[in-house]
Amino acid sequence: MTAEQYLNHPTFGLLYGVCPLDEHRQLFTTLYAQRLFFVVTQRPEGVEFQSISRTDARMLIEQRLRSLRRLRKMTEYQSLAAIHHQAFL
Repeated sequence: MTAEQYLNHPTFGLLYGVCPLDEHRQLFTTLYAQRLFFVVTQRPEGVEFQSISRTDARMLIEQRLRSLRRLRKMTEYQSLAAIHHQAFL
């Protein structure tokens, strides 16, 4: 089971971790509205926020869902599918 992750953005406040994208990047969204999305990259120099469109966020989540299905990680898949449904449908 994956723990929920939160991050404080200097302008937009508390962000919720939607899903990991790779070893150093994760997709976050604003906690309450879930309308603004950010790719957060963790580097030795610090954390970098990149805002992305809702369409790009949806595409990244759908790619992650396909990857989880291929890897047969059904618990993570079901959790992310619920987030996808809540945010985009």
